[in-house]
Amino acid sequence: MTILSNEKLIEYLPDLFETDLKGQIDIFHKLEKILIFDEGFVFFANPDSLQYKYSYKKHSDYTKDSVFQINKQIKEFIFSNTGKVLNDSDKLIKLLELDKFNQKSFLVSKLKIKSTVFGIIILSKKEQDYYKKEDLFALNAASSILSYVLKDQELSNVFKIQLKALKDGIVEKNNAYKTIKEQNEKILEADKAKNEFLANISHELRTPLNSILGFADILSTKLYGDLNPKQDEYINDIKASGTHLLGMINEVLDMSKIEANAMKLVKSHFMISRAVNEVKNILMPLALKKNIYINAEISEDFEVFADYQKIQQILYNLVSNAIKYSPNDDSIDIAVIHNAQSFKIAVHDNGIGIDPKYHGKIFAKFVQLDNAYTKKESSTGLGLTITKELVELHGGKITIISEINNGSTFIVDIPL
Repeated sequence: MTILSNEKLIEYLPDLFETDLKGQIDIFHKLEKILIFDEGFVFFANPDSLQYKYSYKKHSDYTKDSVFQINKQIKEFIFSNTGKVLNDSDKLIKLLELDKFNQKSFLVSKLKIKSTVFGIIILSKKEQDYYKKEDLFALNAASSILSYVLKDQELSNVFKIQLKALKDGIVEKNNAYKTIKEQNEKILEADKAKNEFLANISHELRTPLNSILGFADILSTKLYGDLNPKQDEYINDIKASGTHLLGMINEVLDMSKIEANAMKLVKSHFMISRAVNEVKNILMPLALKKNIYINAEISEDFEVFADYQKIQQILYNLVSNAIKYSPNDDSIDIAVIHNAQSFKIAVHDNGIGIDPKYHGKIFAKFVQLDNAYTKKESSTGLGLTITKELVELHGGKITIISEINNGSTFIVDIPL
C-alpha cells in the first residue's frame, strides 16, 4: 500500500535525487518511505533477455548478472506498458522465478530515460491482492527518478574501476622506472590530472545534470499541472540541451571505461535489422532538422550474436556523425551485408569529406580536424575513438573511404 498521499509523494520525490548510493540496498531503503514491500528486484533489459542486477535481500538462488531469456509477449509488455499490478501466476513472474520466494502480489514499473527503456523494477508482498493502482502510480513516479540514479550509479562504478586501474598502473610504473625520478614525476602528474578531470565530470557535471533532466521529465508529465505552450517549449529545450551535454560527458566516461579494460561484452542473438531500424528511428528527428533522408538497405535480414547495445552505439555514432557533417536536403545510406565469416555495415554520406592524410588520425582520442565547418559542431572528439574500440572489442575492424568534398564511407567488419 502507498504510505504517502499524492501531495506528500510529490514533496518526497525530489529527495530520491539526493541518494548517495553506497550499495544496492539504498535504492530500496528510499522506496520503503513510499511503499510497503517484502522483496525488491531490479533487472536490466536487453533485446531478448532480462539481466538481474540488484535485489532487496540476498538470495542464494540468484547470482549477479544472471540472464533470463524473454519471449515476444513479455518483450512487448516490458517495452510497451507503463507498468502493472501482477500476481504470482503471471508469466513474467514465473520466468524470473520470483514466485519461489512465496510472494503473491507484485508491482512492476519500467526504468527508462526519455523514451528508452533499459530495465524494470519489481516490488512484492506475501499477501494476495495487496497492491492497487494507486501503488503503481507511486512506483511509476519514483522509478522515473530512480532511472537516472541507477544510470548514475552504473557510471560511478566505472569511475571506481578507472581509479583502481590508474593506481595499479602508477605502482607498476614506479617499480619499473624507480631509477628515473624525473619520468616518474611526469607520470604521476599526468595521472593526477586525469583523476581530477574524471572526478570533476563525474561529480560536478553528471550528477546535477541528471537532476535537471529528471525534473524536466517530471514537469513534462504535467504531474504538477498543465503547462502553457511557452513553458512546454522551454522544458523541451532543457531536455534537448541537457541530453546533448550528458551524451558528451558519457563519451568521456566510456573512454575511461575502455582504458580501464572494464568494458565487457554481453552478447545475445538478434536480427541486424532491429538494431539498424532502432538507430534510424532515434536519429530521425535530428535528420529531419536538416531535411536529410536516411536510407537503410538490408538485402537479406540475418541473425547475429553480439552485444546489442554496443552494436547500436557503433551505428548511432557513425550515422549521427554523417548527419552532423552532411549538407541540408541530402541523404545518408546505410548498407548491411554478410557472408559465412562476418557481417559488414557501411554508412555513406555526401558531406565535407576527410583528406586521406588524416585517415590515420581521426580514430585517435580528442582529435578534431581543423575545418571551418567542423568548428561549428560541438564534440568531444571521442566518438570515432569509442566506435573503433567497440568494433575491435568484437574482434572486428573499421575502415574509411573519403576525400575532401566527396563525402565519407565508414565500413565496419565484424566476425560472425
